[in-house]
Formats: sequence, C-alpha cells, structure tokens
Amino acid sequence: MNARRGTRSDATALSIALVTIAAILLSLTQVFAGEADVVAVDATAESGGAWRFDVTVRHADEGWDHYADKWVVEGPDGMVYGERVLLHPHETEQPFTRSQSGIAIPGAISSVTVKAHDSVHAFGGEEMTVDLDALR
Repeated sequence: MNARRGTRSDATALSIALVTIAAILLSLTQVFAGEADVVAVDATAESGGAWRFDVTVRHADEGWDHYADKWVVEGPDGMVYGERVLLHPHETEQPFTRSQSGIAIPGAISSVTVKAHDSVHAFGGEEMTVDLDALR
C-alpha cells in the first residue's frame, strides 16, 4: 500500500510540475517573439517634397497581445516625419509590406531611418537608413 501511495504522490507531483512548466513557457512567448525588424524599404519621391515609403516588416506576431503595430520614418535628430499604424496582427503573412504616401520631409534632410514598433517591446529591432539624396 505504501508503494501505491508513493506512486500516486509522484504522479501528482509530476503533473503539477508539468502544468507549472507549461504555464511559464506560455507566459514567456511574448518575450521570445522578439522585436519587429525592418527588412526592406522602397522610398519614392513624390511631388511637393513628399515621399512614399513601402516598408517590409518581419515579426513573429502572436495575435493581439504581441504584434508589429506600426513603423515610422525618423530624421537624424529624432523628428518623426511619418508613420504607418498597423491595425491588426499579421500572423500568417510574414514578412509583410505596407505603404504610406504623402510623408513630408524637408529638402535639407539627406537621410532618414525607418523603424518598426511592436506592442510588447516598442522599438528596438533592425532598422534601415534611407539615403534620400541618392533618390532625389
């Protein structure tokens, strides 16, 4: 009878340990999905000094709790000239490209940096610098 009680106790302890480990791993998925990376940028000059940006972002979107939620075009001094808000997760479309036109950038600005943002880590992934002078 003691052996039986020990076996039942061991099985219960193992079940509790497995459930605990699973819960910890599930809660850590937000951290492991990583930051949103900009993997490609196509910038096109428009009339009146405006620009169109086609930006490709890669992120391991995990639904509404953790997804790439925007990208921005930023000048060398940190001034944000434009952004594209991403309204939903792209779990099954990776990487994905979204565009924004009409981004006004002063002619004196020779380059900009494009950064992606996600709902957990904010900014911090791979960025791309665009030489606007080479495209003018």
